[in-house]
Amino acid sequence: MPETTTPATELTSQYAAQVTGDLERNVKEQERITADIASLQQQLAALQHDHTVLVNMRQALGITEAPAEPAATSESATVPSPRKKASAARSGKQRAAKSAAAPQKAAAKKSAAKAEGATTAAQPTLVELIRRHLAESKEPRSAAEISTALGQAHPERQITTKVVRVTLEGLVAKSQAERSKQGRSVFYTAPAPEPAGGPEAEAQFDEGASQQD
Repeated sequence: MPETTTPATELTSQYAAQVTGDLERNVKEQERITADIASLQQQLAALQHDHTVLVNMRQALGITEAPAEPAATSESATVPSPRKKASAARSGKQRAAKSAAAPQKAAAKKSAAKAEGATTAAQPTLVELIRRHLAESKEPRSAAEISTALGQAHPERQITTKVVRVTLEGLVAKSQAERSKQGRSVFYTAPAPEPAGGPEAEAQFDEGASQQD
């Protein structure tokens, strides 16, 4: 009896040690994957923010080319396989399920992006909003003041001071806005209207006066 009990006890101890080791490795693997997911989510959020800023800047510059659709976020990214075969099999099944669902999610995101693009096209561009604001303003306005006013009037659009300043400089270059400095501050106004007669009327008036002389 003692000879039979001793091997059974050793076998139980071996299994217990193996199960404990497997549990520890499983917990560590979960922690590592969770950290990787959090890091990727932060990178995705930063890229989405940069994408929004770049789209606003392109609208400010008057570029009408259709925006490139952002790559659909694939949830089937390759996950490093765990050391144990059982964990690798479970991860493989999860990746297969996510890969099967990825095309449907990608199609849904593309449809949402197209719908958002159509809605944006129906709205006035940032250039039009700034020109309208300058025309309605009776006093010179800074880029920060214009950005604040437009942000309050259109909270659904992410209007930043940097994009507004770039747009204003583009309008100044096209003679569609005027720029003035007061100390270190720069202010913008709508262009002054031309005389009713215009240059041609003045030239005709000068020619008629010459003939009378």
